[in-house]
Amino acid sequence: MEQRELIYDWNVRGERRTPDRPAVELDDETLRDGLQSPSVRAPSIQDKIRVLHFIDALGISSANIGLPGAGPRVKRDVMALAREIRDGRLTMVPNCAARTLRVDIDPILEASEAAGLPIETAVFIGSSPIRQYAEDWTLERMLQHSVDAVSYAVERGLPVMYVTEDTTRAQPETLRRLYTAAIEAGARRICLADTVGHATPDGAWNLVMFIKAVVANTGEDVKIDWHGHNDRGLGLINALTAAVAGAHRVHGTALGIGERVGNTAVDQLLVNFKLLGWTDTDLSQLGPYCDFVSAITGVPIPASYPVLGQDAYRTATGVHAAAVIKALRKGDSWLANRVYSGVPADYFGRSQTIEIGPMSGQSNVVFWLESRGIEPDSVLVESIFADCKRADRLLTEGEILALVAAHRANQAREAV
Repeated sequence: MEQRELIYDWNVRGERRTPDRPAVELDDETLRDGLQSPSVRAPSIQDKIRVLHFIDALGISSANIGLPGAGPRVKRDVMALAREIRDGRLTMVPNCAARTLRVDIDPILEASEAAGLPIETAVFIGSSPIRQYAEDWTLERMLQHSVDAVSYAVERGLPVMYVTEDTTRAQPETLRRLYTAAIEAGARRICLADTVGHATPDGAWNLVMFIKAVVANTGEDVKIDWHGHNDRGLGLINALTAAVAGAHRVHGTALGIGERVGNTAVDQLLVNFKLLGWTDTDLSQLGPYCDFVSAITGVPIPASYPVLGQDAYRTATGVHAAAVIKALRKGDSWLANRVYSGVPADYFGRSQTIEIGPMSGQSNVVFWLESRGIEPDSVLVESIFADCKRADRLLTEGEILALVAAHRANQAREAV
């Protein structure tokens, strides 16, 4: 039977949210928004440079390298990262965040001139009524700041992405006026930000469709970005929905680190892009990338984390393991990586692992032993099987090997 006949994909049925669409770009925000997490440890510039190389190796099209207006250290790091992109001939496009203030734009201009490459300037301002009320902003003031900042950057040769914070709670007419003014001032990319993780998939869809009409009315060729947070646990599905609705680029961070509970996870976006056929990039470096970010920031990867957690491709459940084992015995790795997994391990440099625990069957024990070159004679299998049924957790490799050693010692005594 052909592989395509073995899986029926309901994900591609229907009309509204079909995954068939042009390529979607990714913007990696790990070195900017990701480092705003209250739990991260700030990495060294050497570690940040290595992060850049991982981003490039994964084919991610752009990366936010910081908000240099935040202070001297960030400014120095932005300078160094921009030079590394130039000297290392990395392919990603750098961008930097800035408030709609010239004092924030000037350090980006300095970094751009020093490195000799354009740095997209992501100027941002709050847009929701609640933010306006808290800040005592009028719409006229917001428009003035926006136009001044965009014009200032554009006149100095910087490409501009205009960002409205809290877009997902902003009024339509406010957004229409802000984005139209920014586009008329020269912004050629705009970003919709779900700053507090308010949106649902319907909200993401509705907002992108509305903004597409706003852009169309300007008559300009302007790209749309989506920047999401994960406060409701909807960061990933919102970003995918925004992409299907027509966003040209979506943002994320490694492991979803970021403000409060974090951003959309860029690694999970890459996984889904691969499965949806939106990218054919080799993602074997995805695990090493996220392991490295975990190490340098002090943010652990949960055991149950998709694809990258230690439990992602291991099982000790008898029924599940039996199906995987049967596939492996057929010599069919494609089948083994899919029969009990919707995310194929081989796409990401991983493999299926069979463990032994209280929910295991004897086939787990036999396979575990055979895979390590140990003869699975019936007495040994029964001994290990009985032990795992008495346990309240998985048996460790050391515990199983101790049972093997005891069995062999007993065989030796009997032989004498």
